[in-house]
Parts: sequence; structure tokens; C-alpha cells
Amino acid sequence: VVVEAKMAAQAAAAAQAAAAQAAQAEAAESWYLALLGFAEHFRTSSPPKIRLCVHCLQAVFPFKPPQRIEARTHLQLGSVLYHHTKNSEQARSHLEKAWLISQQIPQFEDVKFEAASLLSELYCQENSVDAAKPLLRKAIQISQQTPYWHCRLLFQLAQLHTLEKDLVSACDLLGVGAEYARVVGSEYTRALFLLSKGMVLLLEAQVQLQLGGWLSWSWPIPEGSLSAGGSFRVATCPLQVKSVKPCLKQLQQCIQTISTLHDDEILPSNPADLFHWLPKEHMCVLVYLVTVMHSMQAGYLEKAQKYTDKALMQLEKLKMLDCSPILSSFQVILLEHIIMCRLVTGHKATALQEISQVCQLCQQSPRLFSNHAAQLHTLLGLYCVSVNCMDNAEAQFTTALRLTNHQELWAFIVTNLASVYIREGNRHQEVLYSLLERINPDHSFPVSSHCLRAAAFYVRGLFSFFQGRYNEAKRFLRETLKMSNAEDLNRLTACSLVLLGHIFYVLGNHRESNNMVVPAMQLASKIPDMSVQLWSSALLRDLNKACGNAMDAHEAAQMHQNFSQQLLQDHIEACSLPEHNLITWTDGPPPVQFQAQNGPNTSLASLL
Repeated sequence: VVVEAKMAAQAAAAAQAAAAQAAQAEAAESWYLALLGFAEHFRTSSPPKIRLCVHCLQAVFPFKPPQRIEARTHLQLGSVLYHHTKNSEQARSHLEKAWLISQQIPQFEDVKFEAASLLSELYCQENSVDAAKPLLRKAIQISQQTPYWHCRLLFQLAQLHTLEKDLVSACDLLGVGAEYARVVGSEYTRALFLLSKGMVLLLEAQVQLQLGGWLSWSWPIPEGSLSAGGSFRVATCPLQVKSVKPCLKQLQQCIQTISTLHDDEILPSNPADLFHWLPKEHMCVLVYLVTVMHSMQAGYLEKAQKYTDKALMQLEKLKMLDCSPILSSFQVILLEHIIMCRLVTGHKATALQEISQVCQLCQQSPRLFSNHAAQLHTLLGLYCVSVNCMDNAEAQFTTALRLTNHQELWAFIVTNLASVYIREGNRHQEVLYSLLERINPDHSFPVSSHCLRAAAFYVRGLFSFFQGRYNEAKRFLRETLKMSNAEDLNRLTACSLVLLGHIFYVLGNHRESNNMVVPAMQLASKIPDMSVQLWSSALLRDLNKACGNAMDAHEAAQMHQNFSQQLLQDHIEACSLPEHNLITWTDGPPPVQFQAQNGPNTSLASLL
């Protein structure tokens, strides 16, 4: 009986304690909700009253709230201070407390991982990257049972590695993310990881994109962040085609699956699908863009044209309903790619009109122009070279150098400027030697790009050829061939072969010359590259004539005549366009109007 009485007393005491605790919790909930409501009211006022919002949240702590409320309030304060004030020290203190307390509370993932994510952002903003990385790694390690946060944190750490130029680590993390998304059954998020990995691989190849814009993995991506952060690097060099192919193929398959779904079919029933990286229509355009870039760099220009047409058609439809700045950025990048294709295939007039179209798009958006000015002048420099306006080409490349701070684009422009000086003869010997030394592929090459280094060997070979140092030229060109063959860089291979063929022809080794020129012509026809075809046909004509092959010489001469006529007609058309006056623009925003030209004023001698 005594035992029963004690147990009853204990039970009664426990019941009273529970009732008191419930009453306390109810009271606590009421004052907490009141303060939270006031804080939100002040935060969303117009204009926001952030100081009052912070005071309301700080008033929570004197009540000695439960750990859950304490941790959440620290997170809310840290977030408000981080986003709306310059008081980063207090923001950091609150976020660190939120992260520390939330780790001790079970089933509190949202606060725990949001604190980790926001705190790592703040660390990066303060240039404390060494503090951000271990924080993200720990959060990734303990978030594997929470798909949304696990994927989000993987994206965030991959972005951090990308900003540090540690592209190998970024690729590894994105690969882990793609596999994790596959395991948890999220094709959508797997596509995002694969897309991001593909873009990082392109970065690693030092291709012509600065991908800051669409590697800004925000949730959701801020409007216009692509145009704000993306700086498209024109025509840097061919990418590492072999290493990117499998990733792009997987990506295309995923996008095909997603694009066939209706909106109500992709509601986020799977927690790993809660990302809104880009609308699916925008993602389809982006995949077209990646395909265009890959096709162009691999030398499949007809495929690049096909996918450019598809992408531009899709963009026109989207722009009728959507004024998102990202669409204009996509359009500019697509045009920049196709302009380079036109210059290679001998359609200079069309390329010039498309350069003018890019100018018009940039006139509508100062931010877009700011991000694409260097690339636009680089394109104009390439156009000037194609119509033999070498002084204007020099001015355009020099302007582009002044406007860029990206190493890869800088190296590409210097490579092209060196080739202009080489063609100009002895006019710029001192400057030329200085440029060649700065892009010396044998030592101290300024960037890690396999492709740019191969192109630098080609330019050195071209210079040695013009200097009559043929053995040295052959060494440089064989190095170019070795590097370009390793990654299927077809256009660079074709250029190297035809120049080697020319060297062997000059040396009187007709058989070896023929062994170089024939595959160069085949490859140039497949691309198609009009300039290399013109050069190869001239060499084949002279080779066959020297070897007594009259019929083959006549056939090659006819080909050369056809290519010459096509180039001449296109040259006249391009130089007669009002837009041709763009070649004199080197300062300020692009001109709005163009005066008509009387006709071409450049020589075709070096072209034909």
C-alpha cells in the first residue's frame, strides 16, 4: 500500500509537472509567436524597418526559450543581419550559434543545414574560404538522409571549388551529386548535376565560356544572375572534346526525359527535386547551347548551325512571354558561337550582320554590354582578319585586351594579335617578339589550357615558317598535331597539316607534302573550313603540276578557282554592308547607326 501510495504521489506530481510544462510551453509559444509576428511585420514593411525587426528577435533570448526556438532565432537574426545590414560580425556570431545548437537537437535538419549553408556563404564573403570548406564538408557528411539539403550543399561546395579554380574537386563533387540523385530517384536533379559537371569540364578545357553565371548555384537562381556573372570568352580554342562527350550525352538524355513531362508531372514529390535551378524551357535552350559549343569546337559546324537555329527559334518563342535577362544572355552567347562558325565557313557578310545583332542586344542592356564588350571586340578583330583589314584587327584586339581581365581570353587575343603581326612582316618585330615570349608554350605558358597551348605551338610554327626556319617550324607543328589529335581538335589539326604540307613543298619533298595536304583538305571539307580548303587546293594544284599529274592539277585548280570566287563574292558583300563601319569602333558603347559603304577597300591578294 505504501508503495502504491508513493507511486500515486509520484504520478500526481508528474502530472502536475507535465501540466505546468504544457502551460509554460503554451505561454512561451504565445509570446514567441507575438515577437516573431512583429519581427516579420517590420522586415516586410515598405521600406523595411530592419532595426526594429532585429530588436524583436533579440527580445526572444531574455525569456530563456527552449533550444529549438533559441537556435531558430539565432538563424533568423543571422539571416536578417547578413542580407540587410553590413554587420557581418554579428551575423556570423548568430549563425555560428545556430549551427552549434542545432547539431545537438534531433530532427532539426532545416535550421541545422540552412545555418551551415548561410554561414559558409558569409565565410566566403569575408575571404575565409578555409573556414567555409570544412563546414560544408561536415554538413554534407551528416545530411545524407536529407536529400534536398545534401544536394544543395554539394552544389554549394562545388561552386566554392569552382571559384577557387579547383575544377577537379568541383567535378568530383558534381559526379557524387549525380550518382546520389540517381540513387534517390531524382532524374531532374541528376540532370542539374550533369549539366553543371559538363560546364565545369568545359571550364577545365579553358574553352570560351566564363561560366560564373550559370555556375552560380542559387536556390532559386536570382533573376539575371547569368548576365550579371557570365562573361563569355570568345573563340578561345577548341575544347577537350573526348572528355566532355560522355557527360553531354547523359545530359541530353536526361533533358529529353524532363522536356516531355508536363508541369503537373514534375511537382516535387521527391525531396531531392525541390530545386528550381532553371525552368525546363530554359534548361532545354542551355543544353542546345552546350551542344552548339561542343559541335563548333569539335569542328562539326553544320551540327552547330542546326542546333543554333533550334535554340534561337525556342528563344524567340520564350521571349514573347518571358522578359528574363537570362534569355538575352543565351541569345548573345549563341550568336557569338555562330559568328565564329560563319567566319570559318566563309560567310563573313552574315557574320557581320550577326555581330551587329549582338551590338543591338547589348545596347538594350548596359550590364550585358559590360559582360560582353571584350568578346565583341575580339569577334570584330577576327572579322577584320578575315577581310584582311589588319590595322583594324590590331586595334580591335588591343581594345579587347584593355577590356578583359580573364587570363584565357587574354592568351587567346594575344595569340591572334601575334598572328596578325606575323602576317604584317617586319612592321612590329619588337612587339611580336615580346608577345611570343609571353605565350611561349615551352615554358611559362600563362594558362593551364591544353588547347591554348596547342594553338600557341601553331603560332610559333607559323612564325618560324615565315622566318624560313623550317626545321624549327616542323617541330612546333608536330607538337600541335600531337596535342590536337589527342583531343580531336579537327580545325587545329587541319591548319597544322596544311602548313606542314606547305613547308615540305617548299623543301621539295613533294611526297611528304602530299601526305599532309590530302588529309588536311579532307578534314577541312568535313568541317567545312573555307580558308584551309582554299590553301589546300592551291597546294594540291602546285604539287600535282610539279609531279606532272595534269588532270589532278586541273581539278585542284578548278577547286581553287571555285573557293576563290566564293570568298571574293562574300568579301565584296561584307565590305559593302553599312555594318562594316563597326571595324573602326574601339571606344564606348556600340554605335547605334551605320553609314553605308561605297565598296570594299581592302586587298584580297593575301586571301586568294
